[in-house]
Amino acid sequence: MNESRLPTSSAPQYPRYAIIVAGGSGTRMGTDRPKQFLELAGEPVLLHTLRRFAAPALGIRELILVLPAEQLGTWQELCGQYGISIPHTVVAGGATRWASVRAGLNQLAGADPGVVAVHDGVRPLTPPGVIEATYQAARNHGAAVAAVVPKDSVRNLSQQGSYALNRARLRLVQTPQCFDLDLLRRAYQLPELSTFTDDASVVEDLHPISLVEGDYRNLKITTPEDLFVAEALLRMRDSVTD
Repeated sequence: MNESRLPTSSAPQYPRYAIIVAGGSGTRMGTDRPKQFLELAGEPVLLHTLRRFAAPALGIRELILVLPAEQLGTWQELCGQYGISIPHTVVAGGATRWASVRAGLNQLAGADPGVVAVHDGVRPLTPPGVIEATYQAARNHGAAVAAVVPKDSVRNLSQQGSYALNRARLRLVQTPQCFDLDLLRRAYQLPELSTFTDDASVVEDLHPISLVEGDYRNLKITTPEDLFVAEALLRMRDSVTD
């Protein structure tokens, strides 16, 4: 696993950007409150996520947060309530994740060439080492995605029943997903397809996707159980750093 801390070093020699996409609802959480606004250790999940990308050692030039238009006011209220002062630009997203990422890219229309990360707003525990490694891999290879080996056995469904898959050859894809900025722009100029599940699937017809070792702590908060696990992981981290 990548270490959670970054070595102190000079700023990267190329521009870095980040698009945080937070368009979820609270349906699977069993609440009316969007999951990115739920409290994790006394603060909104989304604040934890922003803080990860605002780390000075990462040297991110512009941090863009994409939210549904109807949630912009709520986020503004939360910024006041929790004293959120992390510099970031808020953009209204679209009806799909694809449209929301494209809205974030439009905010970078005049940006210098560099590497852009796209990250789920409800992945608040991404270790800085994973973020750094994914940026560096995208700088070297054009497109890079954090991923982990499945812990459980995996079976594929078929008309005859099911059959086992070799999990050593499978990866569970996480975010961040980092790309050369121009490459991601070109990919998002193509029509949206129903087969797109993430940014790597948007890009892969134009460019190979490199995989970076992710981290099992980099969970995506989707159900109430995920929130409990995230709370426990934060307590473990705090007990180690105390």
